[in-house]
This record gives sequence, C-alpha cells and structure tokens, in this order.
Amino acid sequence: MRDFRIAPSLLSADFACLGQEVRDVIAAGADIIHFDVMDNHYVPNLTVGPLVCEAIRPHTQAPIDVHLMVKPVDSLVPMFAKAGADIITFHPEASEHIDRTLGLIKESGCKAGLVFNPGTSLSYLDHVMDKIDMVLIMSVNPGFGGQSFIPHALEKVRAARQRIDEYTAKHGGEIWLEVDGGIKVDNIAAVAAAGADTFVAGSAIYGQPDYQAVIAAMRAELAKVA
Repeated sequence: MRDFRIAPSLLSADFACLGQEVRDVIAAGADIIHFDVMDNHYVPNLTVGPLVCEAIRPHTQAPIDVHLMVKPVDSLVPMFAKAGADIITFHPEASEHIDRTLGLIKESGCKAGLVFNPGTSLSYLDHVMDKIDMVLIMSVNPGFGGQSFIPHALEKVRAARQRIDEYTAKHGGEIWLEVDGGIKVDNIAAVAAAGADTFVAGSAIYGQPDYQAVIAAMRAELAKVA
C-alpha cells in the first residue's frame, strides 16, 4: 500500500499573503508545499526565488519541494538549501552534468530529483538512480499554472513506476513518484492507479474557496486506489 501525498503548488496561491496561504493549506490537510521556480529563460515565465522560500519557511514544518525550472541549475541549489528547501528537483536538459547536480543537491542536505517534461525521455534516469529521491513527471508543459492534464502522461507515469520498483526491489531505498500539471479531483485516482504517490495541485486547490473540502475529496478518490 503506497502512502499518498498531496502537494499544493504556491504558483496558484495569493502572493499577497503567502505565509497565510501556506498555513491554511497545511491546516486543510496537505502534506508538502510545492514551490515553483521559473527564470524566464528555461521557461517563459518568472516567479520566485530563494528569498521567498526563506520567508515562508517559518510558516510550516511541512517539507518544501522546490521545483527548479531554471538554467543553469547549480548556482541556485545551495541558495535554496540554505533558504529551507527539503527537496530540490530540476530538469535534466537544464544541467550540463546531471550526476554532479544531483550530488550537489545531496551534499547541500536536500533530497534530489529529476523532472521530466512531456517530451523528455526517462532514459536520463539510467545511470543516476542511486542519487534520486524523487521522479517528477510533468503532465503539462512547464511554465504556467492552470493547464489541462495531458492524457499520455499516464503512460510515462507507468513507465517511471516500473523503473522505480525494479530499482528499489534490487537496491532498497525509497523513491517518490510525483506528478505535476492539471491534477484535480476527477483525475487524481487515475494518476495514482498509474503509479504516482505524490500529487501537485495548484489551481485545483488554491482556486477553490474551501481548501479542506478539495483535499478531502482528493483523498477520498485516492482511497479507491488499491
């Protein structure tokens, strides 16, 4: 039986009161805070940096999951680690040396993960599974919140689950499988059935007046998945 984790994305929160938004969503039953970093270079949008991560850190004991949509990556890793990140993920296309970047994240005291866009091959995992704590499958193209789920992402989730299960059966350890993009109450069970255990939801949660009701509805759907 997998443990399921819900990770609201601050990208869809009210930026005028982020501390309160963090407290409210955790109180409503969320497990993780998903923190999207965009640089207007790797993706065509500009969001938040280490100072904002540092500002929200005192507002929760929950893990902060920093998703770096930036290029280059390495210079920001120690900055976010110092700012309070617990997990740092990045896109393999954005790093000149993927193994080195994963090692840097681990050396900085954080869990490390790779992020796969809809068109990115999982083959980047072939030689670095020993440094991976999380695989993040994008079910939209990165850059903007509020996009619709891309259905064929389920195939990639299933393929990633197979890779993770084969590796952990042989070597032990735990690797989370996170999915980000268009996750909502009516598709979260299908994503879980494909193999995901961690679910990023932005507008599906922060776009609703009652965070607790949405998260409870998501958990009710997840409870249907064996």
